[in-house]
Amino acid sequence: METTRTRPDDALIIGSGINSLVCAALLARAGRKVRVLERESVLGGCIRTDELTLPGLRHDTLSTAHPLFLVGPAYAALGKALHGVGLEYCNTDAPTGVLLPDGRHLVLTTSRETNRQRLDQLHAGDGTAYDAALGQIAAQAPLIFSLLGNELWRLATARTFASAAWKQGARTLSGLLGLALTPARPWLQQSFGSDLPGALLTPWVLHCGLGPDAPLSGLMAQVVAFTLEAVGMPLVRGGNVNTVRAFERLIRDAGGELETGADVERVLVEGGRAVGVRLADDREVRAGDVICNVTPTQLYQRLLDPAQVPPEIAVQARQWRYGKGNMQIHLALSEPPQWPDASLNRVGYLHLSGGAGAVSRAVNEAERGLLPAEPTICVAQPTALDPSRAPEGRHILWIQLPECPREPIGDAAGLIDVPPGGRWTVELREAYADRIIERLARQVPNLKASILARAVISPADLQELNMNLVGGDPYSGDCSLDQYFLWRPLRATRNHETHIAHLWHIGASTHPGPGLGGGSGFHLAKALGAV
Repeated sequence: METTRTRPDDALIIGSGINSLVCAALLARAGRKVRVLERESVLGGCIRTDELTLPGLRHDTLSTAHPLFLVGPAYAALGKALHGVGLEYCNTDAPTGVLLPDGRHLVLTTSRETNRQRLDQLHAGDGTAYDAALGQIAAQAPLIFSLLGNELWRLATARTFASAAWKQGARTLSGLLGLALTPARPWLQQSFGSDLPGALLTPWVLHCGLGPDAPLSGLMAQVVAFTLEAVGMPLVRGGNVNTVRAFERLIRDAGGELETGADVERVLVEGGRAVGVRLADDREVRAGDVICNVTPTQLYQRLLDPAQVPPEIAVQARQWRYGKGNMQIHLALSEPPQWPDASLNRVGYLHLSGGAGAVSRAVNEAERGLLPAEPTICVAQPTALDPSRAPEGRHILWIQLPECPREPIGDAAGLIDVPPGGRWTVELREAYADRIIERLARQVPNLKASILARAVISPADLQELNMNLVGGDPYSGDCSLDQYFLWRPLRATRNHETHIAHLWHIGASTHPGPGLGGGSGFHLAKALGAV
């Protein structure tokens, strides 16, 4: 058995997703010797780019856009350095839009005044209501972004909350917190006379791991709109893999090491303290701090010896719930899609949706194990923003279906034969993709004739690509209120600490949750003195 011993203050990071890369870069640049161990053959976790359809067409296999990263503390700390080693963004002033089945559409721009005017044209007063809602987000930004951008079990966060209560009054603050818990669907119905604002904003709560009837979803819809106005829809030039390459350069230049094909089987614990890991190839690697970018299921049921896990934590890890599955369709096209209106041609994320009620219905169907009859379709248009993704005369579409059953048992439309056993077979995956293409083609007349190739990734395929995506849940755990904020990842844990000294937990399963923000990696690096 080979044993590699390192200095007591070295850090070992399991997994190479965005939070691992942020944490590793900050620690390495602060002078700590860092090693990242990635189980898969490529670095990046949910950040990767592959030629999924045809040679020369670079598809972002999993995640693609970076709005949350640009507004977070990790980018503030590392953005300049990342750009210095080659990271570039392409962007648009039309970050998102919605297209309804009847052809009506609405585009959100990066201009508040333009958005207000468009909404007022739809229905008198809607623009004013939108402006007031986002104005309140701006007014409460110090509190909201403190809760989302800092560890919650910290004195500084408590002081921020106490300061807000002192300035605004406890009753006012309590009322605002109650308002923040309002689900998106009733908030949108009560605030707007037209159905288009709801159709525009409701799909975004799906990207937060919620449904439109869940507490907090109204607040998250407003936070997303506020964020998109601020930074647009940044895509990485040449593919999201260039994010990983930039981080890899920073980490290696600072003396850090990154290793792929390194499957960690066990965290080594001696005297109540994490001292390293044992890999599947029987190697042992030792370090002063062990940082796990995994789900609670992986950490407490696989990486740790069950005898080392207290009963309370073991029970809560078993009870950790995963959310809806996702599915992706990647298309290679001979020409760009002919949308019903030219204003949709450079929209970053375009949702095809029947509105708030349709999203609610599709979420309910997916959660009951059914293929939604009319799912929300999210279409990103990478080559519209970044022509370098494909050879001249070729185009790609990135399509996400955020309302899929993890274990399918039936079809809500009654048209697709679902095999028994709750399994995503290749035949089921392709049949459901056919439904999506048919629906898209009803509003994009040139779509079918322009398709050169397609690649479909089912929820089961997502889990095969990344074991943290259990059942195809891209958020590594349901984001309902009982698994968020103070209670993410578990009620018995605090911040990114575990019950074992020098064993830390980061990633989408921990606060501040999923997305490409890198927040938990930043938080831990800060707690370890690197920021």
